[in-house]
Formats: sequence, C-alpha cells, structure tokens
Amino acid sequence: MALTTRRRALTTFGAALVGGVAMPAHAYATGGGHHPRPLIRAHAHNDYEHPRPLFDALDHRFGSVEADIYLVDGQLLVAHDPVDLDPSRTLESLYLEPLAERVRAQHGSVYRGYHRTPFQLLIDIKTEGASTYAELHRHLRPYRRLFTTYSHGKVRRGAVTAVVSGDRAARGPMEAQRVRYAFYDGRLADLGGPAPASLIPLISDNWSLNFSWQGVGPIPPAEREKLRGIVSAAHARRQRVRFWATPDLPGPQREAVWGELLAAGVDHLNTDDLAGLEAFLDAHRG
Repeated sequence: MALTTRRRALTTFGAALVGGVAMPAHAYATGGGHHPRPLIRAHAHNDYEHPRPLFDALDHRFGSVEADIYLVDGQLLVAHDPVDLDPSRTLESLYLEPLAERVRAQHGSVYRGYHRTPFQLLIDIKTEGASTYAELHRHLRPYRRLFTTYSHGKVRRGAVTAVVSGDRAARGPMEAQRVRYAFYDGRLADLGGPAPASLIPLISDNWSLNFSWQGVGPIPPAEREKLRGIVSAAHARRQRVRFWATPDLPGPQREAVWGELLAAGVDHLNTDDLAGLEAFLDAHRG
C-alpha cells in the first residue's frame, strides 16, 4: 500500500479547495492593464506543498516564499521530508526558472511596476549545510542577474533576494565569499552581533520558543515590549524580522497575533493559508 506523504496529502487537499477558482499560473506573467499590488509582508511557509508551488503564492500576491532543499546526487531537490523526494521537483524547475521567466515577462521585477522591494526566496537547507550551500551557489550563478548580489563589500539589488536558512554550517562558507548570490538567515542570537546586514538581512526565530502569548486575551505588556524591542533593534541595523510557529488556524487567535506583529513592524508574516493572510493584509492595509 502506498504511503500518503505530507506533500501528497496537502497538495490533494489544496487542489480540492482551489479547483475551478485558481487563476492560471501565467495569469500575471503575460502583462495586461492591471498590475497586482504585492503584499510584501506575506511569506508562504513551505510554499512547495501548495498545489502549484510559487504560482499559488504569486496569485495571492505574496512577497516571499520558502523552499526546503536536499542535496541528492548533485541535484537540489525540494521537499519537506526525505520520503517526499522526487527527482522532477528541483529548485531550478520549481523556482529558479519560473522566477527568471516571470521577471523577464514583467520587465525586471516579479510584480510589474514594483521594483523597490525584491521578492524573497527563502531556501531552507535540510542536508549538510556547507556542501549543500556550495551546490546552491553553483545553481544560482547562471541566474545571477536575477538575484540580489554581494560583491566585494557592496550589495547590488536584484528582482529576487535569496536567503539561506536551515543547517547552520552554511554560514562559514558564505562569510568567506567575496561574491555570492544569497544571504544568510540569522536568529535572535545574531541580533546586535558583528555580522552586518550585507550578510544577515533577515532575523528569523520560533515564536513559540520566545513568546508565551498565542493570541488568547491581550498580549502581556512585557511581551509586547520585547517584540517591539526586537524589531527596533533589527531595523536599526537594516535587518528584517520574521517569526515562524505563530498560530495559523483560522480564527481570532491567529488574527490577534498577526495584528500585534503588524503593529510592531514585523516584516514577514508566516502562513500556510495563502488566502487567509491575503484577506487579512488587505483588510489591514494602512
């Protein structure tokens, strides 16, 4: 009997929800008079588990997506768990080539007319970090004109910024490079440390390990102060902030946490529910 994997189960469920109403994958890649306003703060957690990786997030106007990668025989395969590894689901086929095609079609940006903030591709390394990053660097190089690049102390902004997360062993090789096409995802322990935003432009951490409040009742004043202090310290160094493991079931608890994150200035709100976060951000547009 075949195993029902995490990806297959979620993909089947998602397809049932969006079947008949999802926009075609090329809907915004072919131009036209209407250009969608991107939701820069919207981050698609485990984006590849949606029925149409990348394209579902783009159709919901997300500004950031997350892809987990495994190094297998020189290929970077995208999956959450080893049991889901599929040779046809590579980082290049699901993300690099589609993003390159879209940016060409949209005249230099992921969302036509919105050049100020790069789209974020968060790449979570699941295998040994140093060797996987070395292969990732080789894969990114042919797309270097697409990506924000660090070169000899200077950062050149591209249509897409790749940020490397996951196995911490990737950091050493990245720090040693004079030229790279990706940046490093720091943790709260890195906040205020010596590494500049040209290496660590993003500070991410587990909400549930740092805050007890999960959206029930008002946030404790000490936790609100802590949250705003984190954001203030990061922004002072031109670093962005993201938390994972925030409440993500629809309802008042999730909306309460999202509301506090927005009020504090957190840069990326993490979700598996693309339509839910899109609706929330549209309703709370400043």
